[in-house]
Amino acid sequence: MARKPIKTLAELAALREELAAAERERVERDKEAAAALAKQRALEATFRHAMETMQVAPLTPHGRHAKKVTPPQPHPASRKRDDAEVLQASVSDDFDVETLLHADDTLSYRAAGIGPDVLRKLRRGEWSIQAQIDLHGHRVDEAREALSAFLKNALRRNQRCVRVVHGKGLGSQGKAPVLKGKVRGWLVQREEVIAFCQARPAEGGSGALVVLLRPTGNAVP
Repeated sequence: MARKPIKTLAELAALREELAAAERERVERDKEAAAALAKQRALEATFRHAMETMQVAPLTPHGRHAKKVTPPQPHPASRKRDDAEVLQASVSDDFDVETLLHADDTLSYRAAGIGPDVLRKLRRGEWSIQAQIDLHGHRVDEAREALSAFLKNALRRNQRCVRVVHGKGLGSQGKAPVLKGKVRGWLVQREEVIAFCQARPAEGGSGALVVLLRPTGNAVP
């Protein structure tokens, strides 16, 4: 900030006093710094003298190396969350599943890049069902969490074809199949699900889905 022009002798005297005060503060700071440095050097000299008087010698190298402690490997965040948190972060109840389902009687689904022959084989039962989950009696949140855990376990075991029984809604209020639509919406949002269709009559019919999962190659016993 620029100083205003000095117009009177009084202003000039005030400026001189201000400059003199600043100079006195600088000199005082320099004295304090010099005193602190002198004190530090005196302490160092006293320490060296004490070491020489007591004939203290530096330690000789012993050839041993301190054991290097390897820090534990960080765990992926997904392993620290439970199945419910993982599912809630990956699927939504508000997802518009109708745009992804094939307009047939069973409202089947196949992911992008999956040929129609895969879905035809799934409908004909050419894939052997390796595991199943029954969601009867589950509330929506419970069913979502149970389905997540089931799919996660199936992936670990590299199971390709599974059945999800969601029921026909006969025991729900208004006899509406609530879980039927929810399950379809959850499945199409899962990256590992590449196709699904309504189960054949002998396998649950309109109350179940046969789901085909992407191979992982990470099977566990």
